[in-house]
Amino acid sequence: MQTGGTARGSAKGRATRRLLPVLLLLVFAAGFAALGIWQVQRLAWKEALIADVARALRAAPVPPEALPRGDLAALTYHRVVVNGVFDPRGVVLATATSPLGNGYWVMVPVTRGAAPAIWVNRGFVPLGTRLEAARAAVPTGPVRVVGLVRQTEPRGTLLRGNRPEQDRWYARDLSAMTIARRLPPGETRYFLDAQTETPAPTLAPVPVPGLTVVQFPNNHLAYALTWFALAGLSPAAIFVVVRKAR
Repeated sequence: MQTGGTARGSAKGRATRRLLPVLLLLVFAAGFAALGIWQVQRLAWKEALIADVARALRAAPVPPEALPRGDLAALTYHRVVVNGVFDPRGVVLATATSPLGNGYWVMVPVTRGAAPAIWVNRGFVPLGTRLEAARAAVPTGPVRVVGLVRQTEPRGTLLRGNRPEQDRWYARDLSAMTIARRLPPGETRYFLDAQTETPAPTLAPVPVPGLTVVQFPNNHLAYALTWFALAGLSPAAIFVVVRKAR
Protein backbone atom coordinates (compact mmCIF):
# COMPACT_ATOMS: atom_id res chain seq x y z
CA MET A 1 0.00 0.00 0.00
CA GLN A 2 1.43 3.44 -1.06
CA THR A 3 1.98 5.82 1.82
CA GLY A 4 1.16 9.53 1.75
CA GLY A 5 4.87 10.46 1.77
CA THR A 6 5.62 8.16 -1.15
CA ALA A 7 2.72 9.57 -3.14
CA ARG A 8 3.80 13.13 -2.48
CA GLY A 9 7.38 12.26 -3.50
CA SER A 10 6.16 10.63 -6.69
CA ALA A 11 4.03 13.64 -7.56
CA LYS A 12 6.93 15.97 -6.85
CA GLY A 13 9.19 13.92 -9.10
CA ARG A 14 6.67 14.07 -11.92
CA ALA A 15 6.36 17.83 -11.48
CA THR A 16 10.15 18.22 -11.61
CA ARG A 17 10.34 16.06 -14.73
CA ARG A 18 7.77 18.32 -16.34
CA LEU A 19 9.21 21.62 -15.15
CA LEU A 20 12.78 21.35 -16.41
CA PRO A 21 11.93 20.45 -20.05
CA VAL A 22 9.16 23.03 -20.08
CA LEU A 23 11.51 25.76 -18.88
CA LEU A 24 14.10 24.70 -21.43
CA LEU A 25 11.55 24.76 -24.25
CA LEU A 26 10.35 28.19 -23.15
CA VAL A 27 13.92 29.44 -23.33
CA PHE A 28 14.25 27.93 -26.80
CA ALA A 29 10.97 29.53 -27.90
CA ALA A 30 12.11 32.95 -26.68
CA GLY A 31 15.47 32.51 -28.40
CA PHE A 32 13.88 31.41 -31.70
CA ALA A 33 11.47 34.36 -31.57
CA ALA A 34 14.35 36.76 -30.90
CA LEU A 35 16.27 35.34 -33.86
CA GLY A 36 13.20 35.74 -36.04
CA ILE A 37 12.81 39.39 -35.02
CA TRP A 38 16.51 39.97 -35.71
CA GLN A 39 16.14 38.52 -39.20
CA VAL A 40 13.15 40.80 -39.86
CA GLN A 41 15.33 43.76 -38.87
CA ARG A 42 18.10 42.45 -41.14
CA LEU A 43 15.55 42.15 -43.96
CA ALA A 44 14.59 45.80 -43.60
CA TRP A 45 18.27 46.81 -43.57
CA LYS A 46 19.07 44.71 -46.64
CA GLU A 47 16.10 46.02 -48.62
CA ALA A 48 17.11 49.60 -47.76
CA LEU A 49 20.69 48.85 -48.85
CA ILE A 50 19.54 47.37 -52.16
CA ALA A 51 17.27 50.37 -52.81
CA ASP A 52 20.08 52.81 -51.97
CA VAL A 53 22.53 51.09 -54.32
CA ALA A 54 19.92 50.97 -57.09
CA ARG A 55 19.43 54.74 -56.74
CA ALA A 56 23.19 55.31 -56.65
CA LEU A 57 23.74 53.34 -59.85
CA ARG A 58 21.25 55.62 -61.65
CA ALA A 59 22.45 58.88 -60.12
CA ALA A 60 24.79 61.33 -61.79
CA PRO A 61 28.42 60.83 -60.72
CA VAL A 62 29.88 63.22 -58.16
CA PRO A 63 33.47 64.52 -57.91
CA PRO A 64 35.79 63.04 -55.27
CA GLU A 65 35.56 66.25 -53.26
CA ALA A 66 31.87 65.56 -52.64
CA LEU A 67 32.65 62.38 -50.69
CA PRO A 68 32.70 62.71 -46.90
CA ARG A 69 35.76 62.14 -44.79
CA GLY A 70 36.14 58.94 -42.83
CA ASP A 71 34.61 55.57 -43.59
CA LEU A 72 32.98 55.27 -47.00
CA ALA A 73 31.45 51.82 -46.59
CA ALA A 74 27.94 53.27 -46.89
CA LEU A 75 28.87 54.77 -50.28
CA THR A 76 30.11 51.56 -51.89
CA TYR A 77 28.86 51.36 -55.51
CA HIS A 78 28.08 55.08 -55.63
CA ARG A 79 29.26 56.75 -58.82
CA VAL A 80 32.22 59.16 -58.85
CA VAL A 81 33.85 61.03 -61.73
CA VAL A 82 37.56 61.80 -61.66
CA ASN A 83 39.60 63.89 -64.10
CA GLY A 84 43.36 63.65 -64.29
CA VAL A 85 46.26 61.73 -65.81
CA PHE A 86 47.11 58.07 -65.33
CA ASP A 87 50.46 57.39 -63.66
CA PRO A 88 51.87 54.31 -65.47
CA ARG A 89 54.48 53.81 -62.73
CA GLY A 90 51.70 52.63 -60.46
CA VAL A 91 50.21 49.89 -62.66
CA VAL A 92 49.36 46.79 -60.65
CA LEU A 93 47.85 43.59 -62.04
CA ALA A 94 45.57 42.15 -59.35
CA THR A 95 44.31 38.60 -59.77
CA ALA A 96 40.69 38.62 -60.92
CA THR A 97 37.79 36.27 -61.53
CA SER A 98 35.20 37.89 -63.78
CA PRO A 99 32.32 36.94 -66.09
CA LEU A 100 35.00 36.82 -68.81
CA GLY A 101 37.08 34.26 -66.93
CA ASN A 102 40.28 34.43 -64.95
CA GLY A 103 42.77 37.23 -65.43
CA TYR A 104 43.72 40.53 -63.84
CA TRP A 105 42.28 43.86 -62.83
CA VAL A 106 44.44 46.69 -64.14
CA MET A 107 44.91 49.07 -61.22
CA VAL A 108 46.32 52.52 -62.05
CA PRO A 109 46.38 55.73 -59.99
CA VAL A 110 45.01 58.91 -61.52
CA THR A 111 47.05 61.98 -60.56
CA ARG A 112 45.14 65.24 -60.12
CA GLY A 113 47.71 67.97 -59.67
CA ALA A 114 47.90 68.96 -56.02
CA ALA A 115 44.91 66.80 -55.08
CA PRO A 116 45.46 63.22 -53.82
CA ALA A 117 45.81 60.60 -56.54
CA ILE A 118 42.91 58.14 -56.82
CA TRP A 119 43.36 54.50 -57.75
CA VAL A 120 41.23 53.26 -60.65
CA ASN A 121 40.48 49.72 -61.70
CA ARG A 122 40.54 50.27 -65.47
CA GLY A 123 39.04 46.84 -66.09
CA PHE A 124 39.78 43.22 -66.86
CA VAL A 125 42.60 41.75 -68.96
CA PRO A 126 43.12 38.01 -69.58
CA LEU A 127 45.64 35.69 -68.00
CA GLY A 128 49.04 35.95 -69.62
CA THR A 129 48.98 39.75 -69.76
CA ARG A 130 52.40 41.10 -68.84
CA LEU A 131 52.90 44.03 -66.52
CA GLU A 132 55.10 45.76 -69.09
CA ALA A 133 52.36 45.49 -71.73
CA ALA A 134 49.68 46.80 -69.37
CA ARG A 135 51.94 49.70 -68.41
CA ALA A 136 52.70 50.54 -72.05
CA ALA A 137 48.95 50.58 -72.82
CA VAL A 138 48.21 53.32 -70.27
CA PRO A 139 47.13 56.57 -71.99
CA THR A 140 49.46 59.52 -71.49
CA GLY A 141 46.96 62.36 -71.87
CA PRO A 142 44.12 63.70 -69.72
CA VAL A 143 41.37 61.20 -68.93
CA ARG A 144 37.90 61.29 -67.45
CA VAL A 145 36.85 58.18 -65.56
CA VAL A 146 33.39 57.44 -64.19
CA GLY A 147 33.42 54.57 -61.77
CA LEU A 148 31.92 52.93 -58.72
CA VAL A 149 33.32 53.45 -55.24
CA ARG A 150 34.96 50.29 -53.88
CA GLN A 151 36.65 49.84 -50.52
CA THR A 152 40.34 49.09 -50.18
CA GLU A 153 41.05 45.43 -49.38
CA PRO A 154 43.76 45.45 -46.70
CA ARG A 155 42.95 41.99 -45.32
CA GLY A 156 43.58 40.14 -48.55
CA THR A 157 41.56 37.09 -49.52
CA LEU A 158 40.54 34.13 -47.39
CA LEU A 159 43.11 31.73 -48.81
CA ARG A 160 45.84 33.95 -50.25
CA GLY A 161 47.56 37.09 -49.08
CA ASN A 162 49.36 39.62 -51.25
CA ARG A 163 53.05 39.10 -51.88
CA PRO A 164 54.32 42.57 -52.79
CA GLU A 165 57.95 41.43 -52.85
CA GLN A 166 57.00 39.04 -55.68
CA ASP A 167 54.54 41.49 -57.25
CA ARG A 168 51.68 39.06 -56.70
CA TRP A 169 48.42 40.74 -55.82
CA TYR A 170 45.28 38.89 -54.81
CA ALA A 171 43.55 41.79 -53.06
CA ARG A 172 43.49 45.49 -53.85
CA ASP A 173 45.26 46.85 -50.80
CA LEU A 174 45.76 50.47 -51.83
CA SER A 175 48.26 51.38 -49.12
CA ALA A 176 50.45 48.36 -49.90
CA MET A 177 50.23 49.06 -53.63
CA THR A 178 51.20 52.70 -53.13
CA ILE A 179 54.22 51.69 -51.06
CA ALA A 180 55.25 48.91 -53.43
CA ARG A 181 55.21 51.29 -56.39
CA ARG A 182 56.94 54.05 -54.37
CA LEU A 183 54.24 56.56 -55.17
CA PRO A 184 53.45 59.78 -53.29
CA PRO A 185 50.71 59.41 -50.67
CA GLY A 186 47.25 59.47 -52.19
CA GLU A 187 43.69 58.39 -51.50
CA THR A 188 43.82 54.91 -49.96
CA ARG A 189 40.29 54.52 -48.56
CA TYR A 190 38.69 53.62 -51.87
CA PHE A 191 39.29 53.04 -55.55
CA LEU A 192 36.97 53.30 -58.55
CA ASP A 193 35.76 50.38 -60.63
CA ALA A 194 35.72 52.08 -64.02
CA GLN A 195 32.44 52.11 -65.92
CA THR A 196 33.60 54.48 -68.65
CA GLU A 197 36.95 55.97 -69.59
CA THR A 198 37.17 59.00 -71.88
CA PRO A 199 38.83 58.96 -74.33
CA ALA A 200 38.17 55.26 -74.79
CA PRO A 201 41.31 53.11 -74.54
CA THR A 202 42.76 51.85 -77.80
CA LEU A 203 46.17 50.43 -76.95
CA ALA A 204 46.34 46.68 -76.40
CA PRO A 205 45.77 45.06 -74.03
CA VAL A 206 42.53 47.01 -73.77
CA PRO A 207 40.98 46.59 -70.28
CA VAL A 208 37.29 45.66 -70.23
CA PRO A 209 35.48 47.96 -67.75
CA GLY A 210 32.02 47.71 -66.27
CA LEU A 211 32.30 44.15 -64.93
CA THR A 212 31.49 45.00 -61.33
CA VAL A 213 29.05 42.47 -59.92
CA VAL A 214 26.51 44.32 -57.80
CA GLN A 215 24.58 41.60 -56.02
CA PHE A 216 23.28 41.28 -52.47
CA PRO A 217 21.99 37.88 -51.30
CA ASN A 218 18.72 38.43 -49.47
CA ASN A 219 17.51 35.31 -47.66
CA HIS A 220 16.46 37.04 -44.46
CA LEU A 221 12.73 36.45 -44.96
CA ALA A 222 13.27 32.69 -45.27
CA TYR A 223 15.48 32.73 -42.18
CA ALA A 224 12.90 34.72 -40.22
CA LEU A 225 10.08 32.33 -41.16
CA THR A 226 12.24 29.37 -40.11
CA TRP A 227 12.98 30.85 -36.69
CA PHE A 228 9.35 31.84 -36.13
CA ALA A 229 8.23 28.34 -37.13
CA LEU A 230 10.59 26.82 -34.56
CA ALA A 231 9.29 29.26 -31.96
CA GLY A 232 5.74 28.22 -32.83
CA LEU A 233 6.55 24.53 -32.51
CA SER A 234 7.88 24.96 -29.00
CA PRO A 235 4.39 25.15 -27.36
CA ALA A 236 3.48 21.89 -29.10
CA ALA A 237 6.63 20.31 -27.72
CA ILE A 238 5.75 21.60 -24.24
CA PHE A 239 2.29 19.98 -24.52
CA VAL A 240 3.90 16.63 -25.43
CA VAL A 241 6.36 16.84 -22.55
CA VAL A 242 3.64 17.65 -20.00
CA ARG A 243 1.41 14.88 -21.27
CA LYS A 244 4.12 12.22 -21.12
CA ALA A 245 5.19 13.31 -17.66
CA ARG A 246 1.73 12.59 -16.17
